[in-house]
Amino acid sequence: MKINVSKLMITLFMIVVGIVFLLPFIWMISASLKPESEVFTYPIKWIPDVWRWENYATVWSRDFPLYYWNSIKVTVITTVISTTVSAMAAYGFSKLEFRGRNALFIVVLATFMIPAQAILVPQFLLYMYLDLFDTHLGLILLNSFSVLGTFMLRQFFVGIHDDYIASAKIDGANQFTIFRKVAVPLVLPAISTYAILRFIWTWNDYQGPLIFLRSDELSTIPLAISRFATESGQLFSLTMAGTVSAILPLIIIFLIGQKYVIEGIAMGGVKG
Repeated sequence: MKINVSKLMITLFMIVVGIVFLLPFIWMISASLKPESEVFTYPIKWIPDVWRWENYATVWSRDFPLYYWNSIKVTVITTVISTTVSAMAAYGFSKLEFRGRNALFIVVLATFMIPAQAILVPQFLLYMYLDLFDTHLGLILLNSFSVLGTFMLRQFFVGIHDDYIASAKIDGANQFTIFRKVAVPLVLPAISTYAILRFIWTWNDYQGPLIFLRSDELSTIPLAISRFATESGQLFSLTMAGTVSAILPLIIIFLIGQKYVIEGIAMGGVKG
């Protein structure tokens, strides 16, 4: 059997790159299960002599479950609202005919060019005026409307042939029924991909909670990890245990939705 040398070299190169990217994650898991005295030993001891599961028990015995619940609540609600709003807006900008549609879409896209940091002060003042400061509702509203999501999903809705829409209208369906039963199923991989991305972005959001939350009992995981690292001082084993606990939902969400992510990328590739 003839061996394709170039393909073999590329495969080996990709395996080495993959291992390099995985090493920090493996070190983090290893450090979370070590006694503090072994965290920075050199050469690195990847497998601890004594597995200290107590590190996780110590982390979870604090207020970590409360912060976890706060992050889950904010992230799930934000993802549902943002995905729904972005999909409906994308459908409107791609399939509904109304005066000024393209001009309005350009205005929406133009807001994407404004750096998020540039509008922090107006947002802060507005939240103070509306009494949304230091509330989870304010944090949810902050990330519930996405120009990127609208733009991304619009490109997929544009690809739906107009004959599908026309056929549904002939059968008596209104626009909401067409959106729900015809358009959404056709672009479901793209919507799922955006939902997973929105979940990851919201779960990892540090800037929003840092600026718009003050009460410790409302803190989300990124804030809690930051404060936990400060309170624990040099206890890196506990900090790593908290960090490993924090990323578990992201891994679970990706494993569940990776099929849709791959299909969404494939759809984008076909569209060119």
